[in-house]
Amino acid sequence: MEALQHFRQLYQPVQPAAEREKGPVLYRELLPHTGLLAYVYCYWELKSTERLTAPYHYRVIADGCIDIYFEPHQPTESYLMGFSNSYTAFPLYGDFHFVGIRFLPGMLPLLYRLNAAELTDQSAPLDAICRPLATFLAARFHPGLTLGEMKALLDVYLLGLAGKGIVTADSRLYEAIAMILDTRGMIGIEKELAVGISPRQLRRLFQFYVGDTPKAFSEVIRFQKTLQRMTHGRKQHAYLDAGYYDQAHFIKSFKQLYGLTPSKVLL
Repeated sequence: MEALQHFRQLYQPVQPAAEREKGPVLYRELLPHTGLLAYVYCYWELKSTERLTAPYHYRVIADGCIDIYFEPHQPTESYLMGFSNSYTAFPLYGDFHFVGIRFLPGMLPLLYRLNAAELTDQSAPLDAICRPLATFLAARFHPGLTLGEMKALLDVYLLGLAGKGIVTADSRLYEAIAMILDTRGMIGIEKELAVGISPRQLRRLFQFYVGDTPKAFSEVIRFQKTLQRMTHGRKQHAYLDAGYYDQAHFIKSFKQLYGLTPSKVLL
């Protein structure tokens, strides 16, 4: 558990919607119960505050996490979005209200013994992947609940699940994830990520628990860490700070993971 708690100290994934505090669309995050902090980064809510007359283009950038989300007014339809090393964008219309659970990298498979590699680059119906959780959401959620009430329900359910005993992965996986986070994704996978198992074994562990290879995960972490530094004022030569040899390579990678160039993001 200590190793897992350490991940949270090393990594706070960001999403563009988190910057939106007012206007026709509201996005907010809530921390889970302290007993879940090692597994769940946050609960989140995205909703329109008025009926939109034009589509709202919602953008999800690569963050290494797995999310579960649903609409409280239609909780029978819930979805899981797996690891992705590119951004996802889709338009939302009229009135909408989504609530989600963002699991820290590698954590959801510990709770449900899912193979994260089978979920990569997918947004799939939850009942086809994790029926117990989909059934819980369908039975207990309805439009009249506040976000605080929904958080309380999720806390109780997930704490009960964790209390039944968490499946633990090879400790060397946790060590490798911690090294990648600690170096902001700037680590030589073959030579520097030495945790006592072969690169092939490590790839298998990452694919099962995280959803992709150590290299792909490192690239996402490097992007997230760079984005955080840029939004906190360190814009000049950001590509050098992130370990890129030239600006063109940096812009290409950034656009794949965000969907926009750095200059457009920081306008």
